[in-house]
Amino acid sequence: MSNDPIRPSNRLIIPALGPVYGSLGEFAETLLRVVAGLALVTHGFPKILNPLGGPVGLVESIGLFPGPAAFWAVLLSLTEFFGGILIAIGLLTRPAAFAATIVLLVTVYFHWILRSEGYAGAEKSIIWAAVTFYFAIRGANSHSVDARIGKTF
Repeated sequence: MSNDPIRPSNRLIIPALGPVYGSLGEFAETLLRVVAGLALVTHGFPKILNPLGGPVGLVESIGLFPGPAAFWAVLLSLTEFFGGILIAIGLLTRPAAFAATIVLLVTVYFHWILRSEGYAGAEKSIIWAAVTFYFAIRGANSHSVDARIGKTF
């Protein structure tokens, strides 16, 4: 029998897979967190090199208020790059993932509404927003810096 209350092994079509699912669940969650974090780092790296360059034009086209576009562009760059690092290593996971979720929801709005690309243009942002929202609610697991220091947000 599996320890997973949602999927006890006696309900599995192949009950012998219960221990496999049980033993790999935390690994799969860790892998998803690391991949999501590294994807944000990769996406944010060019922005962090020149946060007042390309990101300012993007922010101006969205029309974010209050404040100047440069402020939001720098915040976007920091959130993607450093937030991605925090998510990947599992430090301050919830606030970093919450901030990333907000950024991703803005990109959904940008692609779907402002650029009129609909679902096809916003699809990746929707998926990644769902992933970061999961970690904003769930936090990191035992394979994280949060777990090592024994504190979580």
